[in-house]
Amino acid sequence: MRLRVPRATRTAPEETGMTNQTTSADDIIAATRARIDEVDRRIIELITERVALSGEVQRTRIAAGGRRVQLTREMEVINRYRTALDKPGREVAMALLELCRGRI
Repeated sequence: MRLRVPRATRTAPEETGMTNQTTSADDIIAATRARIDEVDRRIIELITERVALSGEVQRTRIAAGGRRVQLTREMEVINRYRTALDKPGREVAMALLELCRGRI
């Protein structure tokens, strides 16, 4: 099954906690941007965790006599992101892998 990233949809006032009929476009935009900022914070937190986990894998692999980077594994990651996010997913995966390489 191929997953697609949903297009952004307008945030309903009730989703932002703003049910007053006088809610302006500026209020909706501000509330939606606050939600985006929270999502970005969580993404950064998850990336930081992924970098740490990748470093642990690299250290363990090197200690066992292996290589720091395993290209077949990287290709699996790239394919997973490309499948989920189409062509931009490849670039996301490449950036993520770059962040995780060699930080041991």
